[in-house]
Amino acid sequence: MRKEFLFFRWLSLALICVYLLYPTRRNTLISGKAAGKDYTESRAECVMEQTSRRILYERNGDTRLPMASTTKIVTALTVLECCDDLSAKMEIPIEATGIEGSSVYLKCGDLYSVEELLYGLMLRSGNDCATALALYCEGNLAEFAAKMNKTAQKAGAISSNFKNPHGLPHDGHYTTARDLTLISCLAMENSTFRKIVSTKYYEPRHWKNKNKMLTAYEGGIGIKTGYTKQAGRCLVSAAEKEGMTLICTVLNSPQMFERSAQLLDDAFEAYQMRKILAKDEAFTLINGKKHEQGYVKEDFYYPLMEGEEDQIEIYTKYHKDKEIIGQIEISLAKRLIFSGNLYKL
Repeated sequence: MRKEFLFFRWLSLALICVYLLYPTRRNTLISGKAAGKDYTESRAECVMEQTSRRILYERNGDTRLPMASTTKIVTALTVLECCDDLSAKMEIPIEATGIEGSSVYLKCGDLYSVEELLYGLMLRSGNDCATALALYCEGNLAEFAAKMNKTAQKAGAISSNFKNPHGLPHDGHYTTARDLTLISCLAMENSTFRKIVSTKYYEPRHWKNKNKMLTAYEGGIGIKTGYTKQAGRCLVSAAEKEGMTLICTVLNSPQMFERSAQLLDDAFEAYQMRKILAKDEAFTLINGKKHEQGYVKEDFYYPLMEGEEDQIEIYTKYHKDKEIIGQIEISLAKRLIFSGNLYKL
């Protein structure tokens, strides 16, 4: 009888520990499909919801690896931030011709617009387009690479280093699956970038997009493929379903399209976007003996798994400052996921 009592006591303690740890384990496999039973796991993987930047799944997310032509995500975003006029024409310099690897075969003296080169960069993965754009923006590749690193830092990518605009092997040129996903989340906030990477066929130059996810995966809207012998097969993909946009990065992935589809399927199955705060929702704040009403100006959505809504906690604090009368914080399983101002009604 005592042995049975001890067994159930230890079982109960174990179940409690599992319950307490579960909400904070972001690298837990989403479901059995993501366990790599059907498709080979990549060297590094990360799935993130774009607006919240919540990591839904991660494996070796902080491992520094070469990333081949997925580098061009940073290149494109940097160019878009540098150039106000995408219709501006540039004459192709000799330095941008004959670049090894994938190419659109630019010729010295040809005239291309910045926009055309961006399509060649992202749809055909033109290393020559990458070089031409970098030279147009900064005059030399080293200074453009420095700007690429600033773009990455702006996205919160703190474990990456970019040495060139095309992703060909280069000492000290690396990223992580998590960093590249963060960069891609930022890039997809740019409407021009989003339009380019979701284009299946660019009619003016007869360029077909190499990214099969646009046609093979329901809801696919981007982003970029990559391959070198050193980096292996790399893919950053984006998909949108039921109001939720997910970014998936796989580095050194033998079955990059299939594995990415598997991870995206899992994430869409396991998570849903939930409205946590509604625009103009009122909260009562206590100011001494006086009660005042404050409200938020924007809706707040967050991706949640089933049962996580019960772990949401909302805190408010009075703090008068002109039209701001307080602050609001939201936590999930004791981890802060939102902080903002409450405004006077």
